[in-house]
Amino acid sequence: MIDSLWRDSVGAVLGIALLIWVAPLFISPYTLTILIIYGMLALSLGMIWGFGGILCFGQAAFFGLGAYAYVIAAINIGESTLPMLIAVLVPAIFASLLGAMMFYGRLNDVYLAVITLVVTLILFKFMNSTAGPEYIIGKARLGGFNGIPGFPTLNMPGNPNAYIWGDTYFYFCAVTLGVVFLITTLILQSSFGRIAVGIRENETRMSLLGYDIRARKTVLFTIGAAIAGLAGALFANWAEIVTPNLFSLSQSAEIIIWCIVGGLGTRLGPILGAAGLSLLKFLLGQQTLIDNLLITGLILVLFVLILPKGIVPTLNDLWSLTIGQRIIRHRRRPRRRTRRKPPRD
Repeated sequence: MIDSLWRDSVGAVLGIALLIWVAPLFISPYTLTILIIYGMLALSLGMIWGFGGILCFGQAAFFGLGAYAYVIAAINIGESTLPMLIAVLVPAIFASLLGAMMFYGRLNDVYLAVITLVVTLILFKFMNSTAGPEYIIGKARLGGFNGIPGFPTLNMPGNPNAYIWGDTYFYFCAVTLGVVFLITTLILQSSFGRIAVGIRENETRMSLLGYDIRARKTVLFTIGAAIAGLAGALFANWAEIVTPNLFSLSQSAEIIIWCIVGGLGTRLGPILGAAGLSLLKFLLGQQTLIDNLLITGLILVLFVLILPKGIVPTLNDLWSLTIGQRIIRHRRRPRRRTRRKPPRD
């Protein structure tokens, strides 16, 4: 485990280094920042779905809760340090309560997906109906469908006037994604992560082995919600406005598509799927001839038919069938022994 964690840590550091120094040569840091945020959001669902077997249509709900929690706290407090923590805690607490209700209620996958979808739609409907002056939390007006603009963005801890924005904010988001990736790796490679994979494969067997699968599912569900809430807070700082569209059905569907295209059961797959499809969406947004949703749906259908495992698992299989087999054959090849010539008298 230590060797694997060390290898993943080195890979994450190299990946962040390439992201910081190479990617801005081709894509603007402003666009890269939102790709990183969407990658973190996809990683949150990829963790609970790909490794825990929990299909959640409510990841957009945790994303939106994190964004709104940050904005409301930032307006009332006046700086960003504590609001960033609140943005992680609010979705985590909400997910722990929702998860305990679902998992201890012994709901199967279909009902779980429906409930999380309904919760997302309820939040979307509620936030759209908060345009009146009576919907206010402290100094923050919820604003209804207009959203909440004009709030304090990310600043240096203890110095509200030292804002983090532009290229510096891109570096901050890149490093944050690397830290979240390493934390996710540490969790999944621990005994908790291995048991979660076992629960995904066979709940009955893991229950007979003495594990409380309901408690472990609730904890994993909560961790995924916390990561989504962090991504929501980063999104709020990037967009400088939050609206009820964060809770929309299209946002929930996009997160699931990112994970499927990138590859379930991997940590890197959802990140690449989110970044690639989001970049394609931005490029298609510059034209009005083809609808973005039509292209996204077509990509999903093609990947399900041609690459059902996703991008990263398919690349791993190709590597194993080509380069990996060559390396194994080379290691197994017997070495020729050279005969020594007898010494001359």
